[in-house]
Amino acid sequence: MGIFIWLLFVVMLIVWMTVRYNLHPFLALLAGAILMGFAARLEAAILVGALADGFGATLRGIGIVIASGAIIGEYLDRSGGARVLAGKILEKVGEKNSPLSMGMTGYIVSIPVFCDSGFIVLSALNKAIAKRSGISLAVLAVALASGLYATHVFVPPTPGPLAAAATLGADIGWVLILGLIVSIPVMGAALVWATRYCKKYTIEFELKEEETDAVFLPPPFLLAVTPILTPILLIALKSIAELPAKPFGEEWIYNAFRFMGDPIIALLTGVCLAFFMVRGGEKRIQNSWLEEALKKAGIIILITGAGGAFGAVLRETDLGEFAARFAEIGGLGVLIPFIVAAFLKTAQGSSTVAIITAAAITAPLLEPLGFDSTLGKALVVLAIGAGSLTVSHVNDSYFWVVAKFSEMDTATALKTHTISTLIMGITGLLTIQLLAWLLV
Repeated sequence: MGIFIWLLFVVMLIVWMTVRYNLHPFLALLAGAILMGFAARLEAAILVGALADGFGATLRGIGIVIASGAIIGEYLDRSGGARVLAGKILEKVGEKNSPLSMGMTGYIVSIPVFCDSGFIVLSALNKAIAKRSGISLAVLAVALASGLYATHVFVPPTPGPLAAAATLGADIGWVLILGLIVSIPVMGAALVWATRYCKKYTIEFELKEEETDAVFLPPPFLLAVTPILTPILLIALKSIAELPAKPFGEEWIYNAFRFMGDPIIALLTGVCLAFFMVRGGEKRIQNSWLEEALKKAGIIILITGAGGAFGAVLRETDLGEFAARFAEIGGLGVLIPFIVAAFLKTAQGSSTVAIITAAAITAPLLEPLGFDSTLGKALVVLAIGAGSLTVSHVNDSYFWVVAKFSEMDTATALKTHTISTLIMGITGLLTIQLLAWLLV
């Protein structure tokens, strides 16, 4: 019990340092790891070794993947590919079903693109549709924000699920497959909320002409969607190939899928395909896109490594023995990582930081909770993702992006977007709990 109380104190301290003093999560997580080591009376050599080994082991398989995903996202954003995807979906679904169109667009775009960036890129299209169709901008804003959020926390190669999978030792392929399954009802619940409740809010706005860079021609639809779908398909095929039934045999096809479906190779393949989205422009501008993507990735990589260091220190403590008492809960064990992530998200605002920290805390609990199998670990990653949805409010940068670019006042954003994230989180938990009963 003593080490659990210390853990609660350290988590609250991390939140306090990041919120009150705006300390970077990288340093806050490392400070928390060191304090936990002191609280558990670990020997100096063990504590320092756990910090270094946890940091390095976490990044060994995930650093290149996060960087590659950031590059794909940056090229999709800068080349105009995100708008091409939105236009094609809108064309197929129709303006009458604009909320579904924008939700689907956000769902696809946010797989490689940060949800904040995706919303900013697509907000002008959202306003144009609202003017043409007469649908409330509040409805379209919540639909787009929810679609972006659904894959942001559930589907690799978004950094959060990748980082959690690395920390917990989960198979990324199964996280991806189950994440797609979970994210569909989550987005569906948010769309029902948007279309039935948010339509009563009327937002007055002026439609401004969107500034575009005439140097670059938007890529065709197939070029825009290929860098996203190819890595997902390759990673999923690898996980299917490795099933006990060996559906592809055990010879060259099996080995080819294992190689091409490795997350590093799959995402690097996506990077190569992303380069083809650029049509026109100068080489130096494209290089600036790479540099910007790597800057964004570097921050996430450092936070992920710090989370891994925190988790490694926790493994050296007696926390696992205390957590063994939760084994009696049985299949309800996914509630624990959900609550941890939800507390962190609501307290400090960042979904990615909440996911990484919650994964570090949960790592020693997998075996006592009965979720140390391949599917069990994947479900815990998703439970953490569901918690990191719950809830987005005034301390979350994404909340302000949605409110500002949809011209909502704070009260309206709280009544629409914030409630939507609560519904999404609870729907995600219920879906994951059902899968846990069926699969674990």
